[in-house]
Amino acid sequence: MDAETKPAELKLGGDAASGARAAFDRIASGTIGRRIKAFVPTTRRNRMIAAAIAAALVLGLAYWWWQGTGSTTTALIVTVTRGDVEDNVTALGNLQPRDYVDVGAQVSGQLDKLHVDFGTKVKKGDLLAEIDEQLQSTKVVADQAQLKNLRAQQAERQAQLELARGQYARQKILKAAKATSEDAYQSALSAMRSADAAVNSVKAQIEQTNSTLKGDQVTLGYTKIYAPMAGTVVSITTKQGQTINANQQAPVILRVADLTTMTVWTQVSEADVPKLKVGMDAYFTILGAPEKRWRGKLKQILPTPESVNNVVLYTALFDADNKSGELMTQMTAQVFFVIAGKANVVNVPVAALQGYKPGRKRFKATVVSASGAREERDVTIGVANRVAAEVVSGLNEGERVVAGTKPTSTSTSPSTQRNRQGGAGGGGGGFRGTP
Repeated sequence: MDAETKPAELKLGGDAASGARAAFDRIASGTIGRRIKAFVPTTRRNRMIAAAIAAALVLGLAYWWWQGTGSTTTALIVTVTRGDVEDNVTALGNLQPRDYVDVGAQVSGQLDKLHVDFGTKVKKGDLLAEIDEQLQSTKVVADQAQLKNLRAQQAERQAQLELARGQYARQKILKAAKATSEDAYQSALSAMRSADAAVNSVKAQIEQTNSTLKGDQVTLGYTKIYAPMAGTVVSITTKQGQTINANQQAPVILRVADLTTMTVWTQVSEADVPKLKVGMDAYFTILGAPEKRWRGKLKQILPTPESVNNVVLYTALFDADNKSGELMTQMTAQVFFVIAGKANVVNVPVAALQGYKPGRKRFKATVVSASGAREERDVTIGVANRVAAEVVSGLNEGERVVAGTKPTSTSTSPSTQRNRQGGAGGGGGGFRGTP
């Protein structure tokens, strides 16, 4: 098949001149070009005239052919509607309980009993776990025995003190009557003072032992671990029967968390951080329920950023109510921080606003009437995002506006165009030369 009978293969780009020139080269080297040359006399003058005529004819045919194989576009018409418009900052986050406690062990020993499991709901003061108490109870018993011994010594020392005080009192009377020697008097005084010191010494030992006993009793109490707050057991890191060593660090046995309020830990790009204000509205959705929104208010922006793949991210926090129990720890959240928003307002796609740039408020729009007539109109907008803008003035609900162009497919050959226009039917054989 000749080149001129295969218009679908003519791949043209650029402007009309370059496309026509490409078509000219194909046609000139094909059947039409050869037949034109054969028809014209071969004298030098006639050859020059024939070449000019052939060039003009072929170039015209080529341009017509190229126009038939090109693509065109039509205006994309949209309708001004009514709805909600919101300008926001989006980010990803994850959920953590707002209030939680890592419950650890303050004594060493074997974890004898674990009274809870994952997901167990507990109240403040509920017994969570027990550590083997034999070592601690032995210390308490020893302290109590030592305390009994010291109290017995105290009673003995107190009796000796009373005796020494009596002897001193007699020596004092005898001395006044000059019926005893100075040496006997001084010995009685010294014995009394010594007995008094002995009593005070035992009292100090009793106080020390009593303090040790109280400390060991407290330590014994640490073998029973109670819930420090009401909540849910969300993690268990130490298993029943495992030995715990609390001498170097406080080992964590489990975590109790209050899941009725969750905190969203959100990573926000440094470019968006200046748009955030503490107290602004925020909401999020989760993967399992993308149609539902959980709402809160921005509580805090942590001052220290984190760098991830050379992107600087700041952590923004806000709380959300979870009394329904639908939210779980570590869930991924699609977060929206609301900069501004309007509900049920007339809005238009930003693509319909000529020269649209964020921050500007006045633009032009092309309005299309029912008859197809077009009118340029000034439009003032309010809240806007990357998709739509609130119309403050200039457009009414239901009006149609131009929002760009869309491609329209055309026929790939003149014969196809003629067929679409009601021309002769049959196979599209393309362009045929005249013999």
